[in-house]
Amino acid sequence: MKKFAIFSFMILALTFSAYGQKTKTIVKADPTKGVREAFERLVEGIEQADAEKAMSVYEKSDKILFFNNNGSATIGWDNMKKTRESLYAKAANVSLDITGLRVEMLGRDSAYLTCKWKQSQEYDGKLETASGRMTVVFKLIGKDWKAVHLHTSPDNPPATRPVLTSEREVIVN
Repeated sequence: MKKFAIFSFMILALTFSAYGQKTKTIVKADPTKGVREAFERLVEGIEQADAEKAMSVYEKSDKILFFNNNGSATIGWDNMKKTRESLYAKAANVSLDITGLRVEMLGRDSAYLTCKWKQSQEYDGKLETASGRMTVVFKLIGKDWKAVHLHTSPDNPPATRPVLTSEREVIVN
Protein backbone atom coordinates (compact mmCIF):
# COMPACT_ATOMS: atom_id res chain seq x y z
CA MET A 1 0.00 0.00 0.00
CA LYS A 2 2.89 2.32 0.84
CA LYS A 3 4.45 1.67 -2.60
CA PHE A 4 1.13 2.39 -4.27
CA ALA A 5 0.82 5.73 -2.43
CA ILE A 6 4.38 6.76 -3.39
CA PHE A 7 3.80 5.72 -6.99
CA SER A 8 0.48 7.65 -7.11
CA PHE A 9 2.15 10.71 -5.60
CA MET A 10 4.91 10.59 -8.25
CA ILE A 11 2.37 10.30 -11.08
CA LEU A 12 0.38 13.22 -9.62
CA ALA A 13 3.54 15.36 -9.22
CA LEU A 14 4.61 14.67 -12.80
CA THR A 15 1.14 15.53 -14.08
CA PHE A 16 1.11 18.89 -12.26
CA SER A 17 4.63 19.73 -13.40
CA ALA A 18 3.67 18.98 -17.01
CA TYR A 19 0.69 21.33 -16.78
CA GLY A 20 2.80 23.95 -15.05
CA GLN A 21 5.31 24.18 -17.90
CA LYS A 22 4.78 26.99 -20.35
CA THR A 23 4.30 25.98 -23.94
CA LYS A 24 6.63 27.51 -26.47
CA THR A 25 5.05 29.94 -28.89
CA ILE A 26 6.37 29.66 -32.39
CA VAL A 27 6.49 33.02 -34.12
CA LYS A 28 6.74 32.88 -37.89
CA ALA A 29 9.02 35.43 -39.50
CA ASP A 30 7.31 37.86 -41.87
CA PRO A 31 8.66 36.93 -45.33
CA THR A 32 7.82 40.43 -46.61
CA LYS A 33 9.87 42.25 -43.96
CA GLY A 34 13.04 42.63 -46.06
CA VAL A 35 11.08 43.91 -49.05
CA ARG A 36 9.22 46.44 -46.89
CA GLU A 37 12.49 47.63 -45.33
CA ALA A 38 14.07 48.12 -48.76
CA PHE A 39 11.02 50.08 -49.91
CA GLU A 40 11.17 52.24 -46.77
CA ARG A 41 14.79 53.14 -47.66
CA LEU A 42 13.64 54.09 -51.15
CA VAL A 43 10.91 56.36 -49.75
CA GLU A 44 13.40 57.93 -47.32
CA GLY A 45 15.82 58.58 -50.18
CA ILE A 46 13.08 60.28 -52.20
CA GLU A 47 11.88 62.38 -49.27
CA GLN A 48 15.44 63.41 -48.44
CA ALA A 49 16.17 64.09 -52.13
CA ASP A 50 19.16 61.76 -51.67
CA ALA A 51 19.99 60.03 -54.95
CA GLU A 52 22.62 57.77 -53.33
CA LYS A 53 20.14 56.45 -50.75
CA ALA A 54 17.32 56.01 -53.25
CA MET A 55 19.53 54.26 -55.80
CA SER A 56 21.04 51.94 -53.16
CA VAL A 57 17.74 50.06 -53.20
CA TYR A 58 18.07 49.11 -56.87
CA GLU A 59 20.17 46.38 -58.43
CA LYS A 60 23.18 48.06 -60.01
CA SER A 61 22.67 46.79 -63.53
CA ASP A 62 22.81 48.32 -66.98
CA LYS A 63 19.72 46.26 -67.87
CA ILE A 64 17.42 47.56 -65.11
CA LEU A 65 14.27 49.16 -66.53
CA PHE A 66 12.33 52.08 -65.04
CA PHE A 67 8.91 53.11 -66.39
CA ASN A 68 8.68 56.71 -65.23
CA ASN A 69 5.63 58.67 -64.09
CA ASN A 70 5.86 60.96 -67.13
CA GLY A 71 5.43 58.06 -69.57
CA SER A 72 9.12 57.74 -70.46
CA ALA A 73 11.44 54.82 -69.76
CA THR A 74 14.97 54.83 -68.38
CA ILE A 75 17.28 51.88 -68.93
CA GLY A 76 20.30 51.31 -66.72
CA TRP A 77 21.21 52.09 -63.13
CA ASP A 78 23.80 54.74 -64.06
CA ASN A 79 21.32 56.59 -66.29
CA MET A 80 18.67 56.63 -63.56
CA LYS A 81 21.18 57.79 -60.95
CA LYS A 82 22.24 60.73 -63.15
CA THR A 83 18.59 61.65 -63.72
CA ARG A 84 17.78 61.49 -60.01
CA GLU A 85 20.87 63.52 -59.09
CA SER A 86 19.88 66.34 -61.47
CA LEU A 87 16.23 66.30 -60.36
CA TYR A 88 16.96 66.04 -56.62
CA ALA A 89 19.37 69.00 -56.82
CA LYS A 90 16.32 71.22 -57.53
CA ALA A 91 13.92 69.53 -55.06
CA ALA A 92 13.18 70.59 -51.49
CA ASN A 93 10.58 69.81 -48.82
CA VAL A 94 9.61 66.54 -50.45
CA SER A 95 6.69 64.71 -48.86
CA LEU A 96 5.59 61.27 -50.01
CA ASP A 97 2.41 59.67 -48.68
CA ILE A 98 2.11 55.93 -49.35
CA THR A 99 -1.23 54.12 -49.01
CA GLY A 100 -2.53 50.67 -49.90
CA LEU A 101 0.93 49.10 -49.62
CA ARG A 102 0.86 45.44 -50.57
CA VAL A 103 3.69 42.95 -50.93
CA GLU A 104 3.15 39.70 -52.81
CA MET A 105 5.86 37.05 -52.48
CA LEU A 106 6.52 35.17 -55.72
CA GLY A 107 8.82 32.68 -54.03
CA ARG A 108 11.64 32.81 -51.50
CA ASP A 109 13.73 35.22 -53.56
CA SER A 110 11.28 37.40 -55.51
CA ALA A 111 8.35 39.66 -54.74
CA TYR A 112 6.44 42.62 -56.04
CA LEU A 113 5.15 45.62 -54.12
CA THR A 114 2.23 47.81 -55.13
CA CYS A 115 0.93 51.04 -53.63
CA LYS A 116 -0.68 54.38 -54.25
CA TRP A 117 1.40 57.51 -53.68
CA LYS A 118 0.92 61.23 -53.30
CA GLN A 119 3.94 63.48 -53.55
CA SER A 120 4.37 67.17 -52.92
CA GLN A 121 7.58 69.14 -53.19
CA GLU A 122 9.14 72.41 -54.07
CA TYR A 123 10.88 72.01 -57.40
CA ASP A 124 13.03 74.84 -58.63
CA GLY A 125 11.24 77.07 -56.12
CA LYS A 126 7.69 76.15 -57.23
CA LEU A 127 5.24 73.95 -55.32
CA GLU A 128 4.09 70.90 -57.24
CA THR A 129 1.99 67.84 -56.41
CA ALA A 130 1.31 64.54 -58.11
CA SER A 131 -0.24 61.19 -57.30
CA GLY A 132 -0.35 57.78 -58.88
CA ARG A 133 0.29 54.08 -58.53
CA MET A 134 3.54 52.18 -58.34
CA THR A 135 4.72 48.62 -58.81
CA VAL A 136 8.23 47.63 -57.74
CA VAL A 137 9.65 44.17 -58.48
CA PHE A 138 12.20 42.93 -55.92
CA LYS A 139 14.74 40.13 -56.04
CA LEU A 140 16.81 38.73 -53.19
CA ILE A 141 20.42 39.22 -54.25
CA GLY A 142 22.80 37.74 -51.70
CA LYS A 143 21.30 38.87 -48.39
CA ASP A 144 19.76 42.10 -49.74
CA TRP A 145 16.40 42.73 -51.35
CA LYS A 146 17.01 44.83 -54.46
CA ALA A 147 14.47 46.46 -56.75
CA VAL A 148 14.94 45.16 -60.29
CA HIS A 149 12.06 47.00 -61.97
CA LEU A 150 9.94 50.07 -61.23
CA HIS A 151 6.72 51.11 -62.92
CA THR A 152 4.91 54.31 -61.93
CA SER A 153 1.82 55.83 -63.49
CA PRO A 154 0.04 59.08 -62.70
CA ASP A 155 -3.57 59.23 -61.50
CA ASN A 156 -4.30 62.10 -63.85
CA PRO A 157 -2.12 62.00 -66.95
CA PRO A 158 -1.97 65.28 -68.86
CA ALA A 159 -4.61 65.72 -71.57
CA THR A 160 -1.83 65.98 -74.17
CA ARG A 161 -0.61 62.47 -73.35
CA PRO A 162 -2.04 59.98 -75.84
CA VAL A 163 -4.51 57.65 -74.15
CA LEU A 164 -6.80 55.27 -76.02
CA THR A 165 -10.52 56.05 -75.70
CA SER A 166 -11.07 52.56 -74.28
CA GLU A 167 -8.56 53.29 -71.50
CA ARG A 168 -10.44 56.46 -70.48
CA GLU A 169 -13.60 54.51 -69.66
CA VAL A 170 -13.97 53.53 -66.03
CA ILE A 171 -15.30 50.06 -65.37
CA VAL A 172 -16.68 49.52 -61.87
CA ASN A 173 -17.23 45.99 -60.65
